Amino acid sequence: MAKFKYVAVNPSGKEVTGVIDCDNTTTAIAKLRENGLFPTTVTIDKSAKPSKNMPGGANTKKSFLSMELKLFAPKRVKSAPLALFTRQLATLIDAGLPLLRSLNVLKEQQKPGCLKNTLEDITFSVEGGSSFSESLAKFPKIFSKLYVNMIKAGEAGGVLEIVLNRLAEFAEKSEKLKKRIKSAMVYPAFVITVAVGVLSFLVTFIVPKFAEMFFDLNLKLPWMTSFLIEVSNIFKKQWYIPIAAVISFVTAIKVIRRTKKGKFYVDKILLSFPVIGSLIRKIAIARFTRTLGTLITSGVPILQSLVIVKDTAGNEVISCAVEDVHDSIREGESIVEPLKTSKVFPPMVISMIEVGEETGALAEMLIKIADNYDEDVDAAVEGLTSLLEPFLIVFLAVVVGFIVIAMFLPLISLLQQL
Repeated sequence: MAKFKYVAVNPSGKEVTGVIDCDNTTTAIAKLRENGLFPTTVTIDKSAKPSKNMPGGANTKKSFLSMELKLFAPKRVKSAPLALFTRQLATLIDAGLPLLRSLNVLKEQQKPGCLKNTLEDITFSVEGGSSFSESLAKFPKIFSKLYVNMIKAGEAGGVLEIVLNRLAEFAEKSEKLKKRIKSAMVYPAFVITVAVGVLSFLVTFIVPKFAEMFFDLNLKLPWMTSFLIEVSNIFKKQWYIPIAAVISFVTAIKVIRRTKKGKFYVDKILLSFPVIGSLIRKIAIARFTRTLGTLITSGVPILQSLVIVKDTAGNEVISCAVEDVHDSIREGESIVEPLKTSKVFPPMVISMIEVGEETGALAEMLIKIADNYDEDVDAAVEGLTSLLEPFLIVFLAVVVGFIVIAMFLPLISLLQQL
């Protein structure tokens, strides 16, 4: 038995509070209704000491095991399981199952881990009288502002299953895009790893042996050979210098990106890169338009939608442009002018948004833009991959060729002298 605090309304209409002993929240609510009360809030009394028979009691091995599993479980949920959970919840609610029963069904089929523990807490919170969106908001590391606000809009409009389906589609498309980019980068990553391994072996083991031979023969070394031997000495005897340089560079970038201005300039530099910048821009625009379109379609007010989009844009340049749009709309102006001023969005995107705003079909137009840019991102990723492959091969050939020439130039000079 556990103790539950409750706030209820009696038949006279007065608010009453108290504590009741029951096995769970559902039983407590039923018991209060039997006594003629209408409960508004029922929560577990955390100040009460757990008894031996109640869950979490001192002699309950299962509770200790559950606590240990929660303690050592990972604190985040990957996007793929979260998308699957959203799709399954949408299917169950669309089939007519109540929310609480749907959550219990999904909770039972989850493997032990962060998602299962989170669903247990959410189910307990919903049983206690909290709304679904309020329960989700307690886990900001798992459920984003976008997720929570869309659920809140779905609850308010009575279209939770529709919103869940939209969320599932949004999550599935985002996950699909991530998988495409990752799969496209597998071959270049493999080539880079092999190249680094081969070059490290040559510089660390082969070049020093040639260097010893050259010094024994007292040969005059050309600049290429001298440079290569110096690089070899750094990697072999002062290997910590290049490692420290890389770590310092990465740390400096991270420190700079922690400030709003620093993040803005780093993202702006990335957008100016010839090929990668175009890809980053397309991904950011696709994310911005799909997120904003999904939020507006789900019934979230435009100003609130823009605040959420700004936080989830993933690029500070885009975020600043969205912030300008938010201020413009708040002052009663158009959405288009700030987008033109930002010089981030292509003219075609601005024109389509302008048409959508004029015709009252802004959400549908944003989704169309997102679909088009998703296709552009796929094409850009394939193009980048096809460009990287020959570039890496040529780069590796040039470096290895440089090493071979640098090592054989002194030998050729020696043969000429002989």
